[in-house]
Amino acid sequence: MNKRRTKKQQRQIEDGIKTLLLLVAAASYYFTHNLYLTLMMVGVTMVLIIVVVVFRSNREKERLRSSGIKDIDAMDGIQFEYYLKELYLSRGYSAEVTSASGDYGADLFLKKDGKKIVVQAKRYTKDVGIKAVQEVIGAKSYYQAEQAWVVSNSYFTKAARALAAKGNVLLVDRDELIDYILAMNPGSERRVPSKMIGSDSRSSTQVCSRCGGPMVLKTGKRGEFLGCSSFPKCRNTMNL
Repeated sequence: MNKRRTKKQQRQIEDGIKTLLLLVAAASYYFTHNLYLTLMMVGVTMVLIIVVVVFRSNREKERLRSSGIKDIDAMDGIQFEYYLKELYLSRGYSAEVTSASGDYGADLFLKKDGKKIVVQAKRYTKDVGIKAVQEVIGAKSYYQAEQAWVVSNSYFTKAARALAAKGNVLLVDRDELIDYILAMNPGSERRVPSKMIGSDSRSSTQVCSRCGGPMVLKTGKRGEFLGCSSFPKCRNTMNL
């Protein structure tokens, strides 16, 4: 969560409420010249504000529950990469997770409509800084991609946003990721794709016994099973 952003928004809301109450008090006293009625109008306004705030808070909590963002927050970095792979595959992109080493700043390759996209996946508990943007700009040049994205479950620093604007990098932050998931699955109670790592309690901590890579939930002719994420280099499987 971007604490600075949250505090700034909170101050803006508090200042707005104070301004509104002052305007209500001034207008009420101007038209009635009655202190009792003025205080009553201010009280009614405060009650209405509380109702609106509680309603919006409950709606935001429901939005967060529906989006599955808490599941994403519990992932590690590799799980988040494979989650994004499944997310974009479901949107018609071809998607590939790069190797853990020697990726030159790209965690995923996406392709759609003939355009190649390099993606940095940042599953963070703090703001994503400028380094991620620098790396994905380098990856865009190295892989000769048309677009560069950084996707995170968190937010971005001011410096990261400034560099992204100059470098033509798309930043997808926590709020936009939630909106994207909800738009993709408007009628689903569980928003996280079923094939993501960690979507099944039996596979959330499984690693390949041969190469040490994460195991991915897959579906074959005989049903679901766990397969190594390094396939076809590693063809190890596990039954569920």
